[in-house]
Amino acid sequence: MRHGRVHNPEKIFYGRLPGFALSSKGLREARCAAQTLSHEPLAAVYTSPLLRARQTASAIQACHKHLRIRTSTLLNEVYSPYEGLPTNVVDALGGDVYSGTAPPYEQPQDIIRRVQKFVRRIRKHFAGRQVVAVTHGDVITFMLLWANDLPAKPKYKRNLSVAGLSDRYPATASMSTLVYRTSSMDEQPLIFYKRSDCSQ
Repeated sequence: MRHGRVHNPEKIFYGRLPGFALSSKGLREARCAAQTLSHEPLAAVYTSPLLRARQTASAIQACHKHLRIRTSTLLNEVYSPYEGLPTNVVDALGGDVYSGTAPPYEQPQDIIRRVQKFVRRIRKHFAGRQVVAVTHGDVITFMLLWANDLPAKPKYKRNLSVAGLSDRYPATASMSTLVYRTSSMDEQPLIFYKRSDCSQ
C-alpha cells in the first residue's frame, strides 16, 4: 500500500527527510483504506520507517488490534540527492531523480533488489497468508514494472498504463497486491491494483 497524502504546504521534495506527516486528507485516506482491509485475515502489517507510512500503518493496525506494526528499512523511500529541493525542480525532470546520479544514491534496480529481499522474507515466514506493507510511490512503481516483466526505467515512472494500471502513478492509499501461486522464489506474481475509495 502507498501511504496517504502528505502535508507539504511548502512543496518540498521530501524523500527520506523526517517529519513529513499525513495531511488531514491523507489521514482520511489511510482510515478508508484500513476499512477496506478490516475484514481481511491479515497475518502482519509492515511499514517503511518514515512517519507518513507509519501513520498509514497505524490506521490499518487500528482495525487489526491483535497485530503489531513491524518496521522494515527495505520498504523505505528512494534515497535521492533531490531531497529538500522544491517539487517543481523534480517535476521539470518528469520525476526522474535517477538519471545522472551515482552511489550512494539509488537507481531503480537498487530499489527492486531491496524490495525483492523483503518479499522473499515475507513469503518464507507468511506463506499462503496476507501481509500489508506500507511503502512509497517509486518503490511500488518499480516493483510493478518488474512484476510485469517491463524494464525499470525512469521514463516509465509516471506512465504505469504500460503495466495495465488505471493510474499513471500509484495513487495515495492505493493497494497493489502481489499474488504468488507457487513456492518458487523466482515466480513473477499476479498484480491487482486498487485505488482507495477516499483518494479521489
